[in-house]
Amino acid sequence: MKRLLYFSLTLLLAVACQRASMPTTNRVVITGIDATKKPGDDFFKYANGIWTDTARIPASQAGVGAYSFMNYPQRIRLQGILDSVSAGQFPAGSLEQKVGDFYASGMDIAANNKRGYDPIKPLLTRIDAVNDVSSLLKLVADEQKAGNRSIIGFYVGPDNRRSSVNIAQFAQTGIGLPERDYYMKTDSSTVGIQRGYRNYLTRLFQLAGTDAATAGKNATLTYDIEKQLATAHKTNIERREVKANYNKMAVADMAKKQPDLRWTTLLTDLGVRADSVNVAQPGYYDKLNTLLTAIPIDDWKVYLKAHALTNYATYLSQPFVDANFAYTKLLTGQAVKKTRAEDMTQAVDGSLGEALAQLYVKKYFPEEAKRRMAVLVGNLKKAFEARINKLDWMSDSTKTRAKDKLYAFTEKIGYPDKWRDYSKVDVKRDAYFENRLSAAKNEYDYSLANVGQPVDRTEWHTTPPTVTAYNNPPLNEIVFPAGILQPPYFDVNADDALNYGGIGMVIGHEITHSFDDQGAQYDKVGNVTNWWTKADYAKFKARTQQVIDQYNQFTVLDSVHVKGALTVGENTADIAGVAIAYDAFKLTEQGKSTTKLDGFTPEQRFFISIARIWRVKTTDAFMGTYVNTNPHSPARWRVNGPLMNFTPFYNAFGVQPGNKMYKPEKDRIVVW
Repeated sequence: MKRLLYFSLTLLLAVACQRASMPTTNRVVITGIDATKKPGDDFFKYANGIWTDTARIPASQAGVGAYSFMNYPQRIRLQGILDSVSAGQFPAGSLEQKVGDFYASGMDIAANNKRGYDPIKPLLTRIDAVNDVSSLLKLVADEQKAGNRSIIGFYVGPDNRRSSVNIAQFAQTGIGLPERDYYMKTDSSTVGIQRGYRNYLTRLFQLAGTDAATAGKNATLTYDIEKQLATAHKTNIERREVKANYNKMAVADMAKKQPDLRWTTLLTDLGVRADSVNVAQPGYYDKLNTLLTAIPIDDWKVYLKAHALTNYATYLSQPFVDANFAYTKLLTGQAVKKTRAEDMTQAVDGSLGEALAQLYVKKYFPEEAKRRMAVLVGNLKKAFEARINKLDWMSDSTKTRAKDKLYAFTEKIGYPDKWRDYSKVDVKRDAYFENRLSAAKNEYDYSLANVGQPVDRTEWHTTPPTVTAYNNPPLNEIVFPAGILQPPYFDVNADDALNYGGIGMVIGHEITHSFDDQGAQYDKVGNVTNWWTKADYAKFKARTQQVIDQYNQFTVLDSVHVKGALTVGENTADIAGVAIAYDAFKLTEQGKSTTKLDGFTPEQRFFISIARIWRVKTTDAFMGTYVNTNPHSPARWRVNGPLMNFTPFYNAFGVQPGNKMYKPEKDRIVVW
């Protein structure tokens, strides 16, 4: 039945695709190509070099251009909506009232400055009252409900062995630097970040009334505790091991193994009713169990105050906001603070995201985009099926299961069919801090109610205005929010070459995530299980190792290299995403033609579009943090890396031996 329905759908999509291929009156013109560059030497610079040389990073941002940096102009759009509704009169409890008053409460800088750090004084007093491990853990649990995480990393998500049901889960946490290695490295750049972080903690303690000498000691003490916790953290690369992050345990057994964590009481205080939970990184909780009694309670109280101050700094008066920015600047190279309006727009998006999204969709998202995306997704799936059939390294039995998984995909486009309910969020126009806490509590209660319940497959994990896309392996779904369905990714006026090279590449990328080094471990319903033959999986791993080896050779910021093992999933998805999008493009009328537009063949326009969707320029500081922590390769290598492995690119631009991107055909990597 599924196969029959899928076949019928692709026939309809093929007809729709032909309609979509027809010329439009407002064609997109390609300009800005740097003809002084050879396409085969550095295609990213060939397509983007003129823009890169002239683009200026806004002082309030860490970068400019496409992908995540498109969220800056998106926030300007959202800000316009919020400026409008916050100035109007709307019924109490309406979407407009909640998002408008939330925004207005944050925009009242004078009122927030007048309060200083008064909003967290009760919390600091409660921390002072902690006198043993039991009361410490009780406070930690209570604060978790308000969105203030410290030493417990609790969340709710699908059981990897039974993906239809949500379970309580615990992950490593407890540190303030971006990830564990920042505590271990001794190079000058990292040492500077360590020093800057301690200075940030010192400043926060001073702002909360602590004298300078004591504040410095508190910062050092907090940092030292975090460093001890960090030694038990898995690295970002180690955390890519899907099966290693599944450690479902009986609560009774955990209570015996880690008695000082008092798991039974802790879960009760968190509101969790469960006989078993998943502990993603057990080593962290082993270490925490030891440190709870090894570290004096008074030291833990300092640590908890530090984390309360960092968690709530941006909710408080301007001096706290300024201190937070000084640390952010060190990590990102951002020159000046974002405007208060931009910060508050982000706050509303993070706290009442789907309420604000409903207003955004009404104003900015054309339904035609959703319909055309369905066409593109259908053709990309058809192209991926064809590629599976042609694989020379995979057996027929594994191919059948791979196609079964492809047929089982859920696609989400634009915005949810069912919107989140924010009726329990209490929003007042003069209480920004309390509004943030009410929203955080609502989010916690929403997650908590899902423990032990069936997974809601209509749920979204990003807000619709956000410029992003994602694959969710436990649900076997691909998601394309309204925010990304705009130029340069998608344009209703663009020819197919640009749309297939743009959003088509993104669709192919997200499809491939279900078959990358992590996604390939999930079956068609989202359970972690082996659906491969042993021989096929060995061949698959050998090919992904080729991806790791290639990207390890790419340099960023002089001697800094891309981390191939950290980025292998995204790089695999980029390589296959280009190939799948190209195959789907070749199914269209334009893809079958040789008619030039703006002097470029259809294939050349397709590849130029791929380069344009990753056109970004960042500060060096941002890129330094990015390479250390982000599973995506830098933009240049998201373009050049896949294309140097794709023979049609060579044919389209006459890439020859001697060109810097040239690889002998036998060395070009094909995974899917």
